[in-house]
Amino acid sequence: MNPKTLTVVAAAACLAVAVPVVAHGPGDTAPSGPHETVIPNFERVLPNVPGKSLVAVEVVFPPGVASRPHRHAKSAFIYGYVVSGTIQSQVEGEPPRTLKAGESFYESPGAHHLGTRNTSTTQPAKLLAVFVVDSHDKELTTPDK
Repeated sequence: MNPKTLTVVAAAACLAVAVPVVAHGPGDTAPSGPHETVIPNFERVLPNVPGKSLVAVEVVFPPGVASRPHRHAKSAFIYGYVVSGTIQSQVEGEPPRTLKAGESFYESPGAHHLGTRNTSTTQPAKLLAVFVVDSHDKELTTPDK
């Protein structure tokens, strides 16, 4: 997977955990101002699980920053681990969850992630998102329109 695709994947991973705090209007293609940074961490085809890959990204949220609502690839099972800080995340049909460093969560394939945000206005937060996904799925995150 190329770095651009991994960036999208990482952004999606971040989104998999939150409540949006930034409103976007029709036609917006990207949030203005500060946004999360997605850093590719690991990618490997799983030799003992035909057709599946493991992709990991770090998502860094500056103070007060939130991701946009999005969907992940229909095949993507996501495990998230809060490395530092505190985030709030919400998946459609579930209540918002607040997670602190050392806590983890998962998202089922096809989940609609309403957003993820850093709850602190002074400290950054970091999330590790690990995707188990069909190897042919290259678009791991698709922002809502």
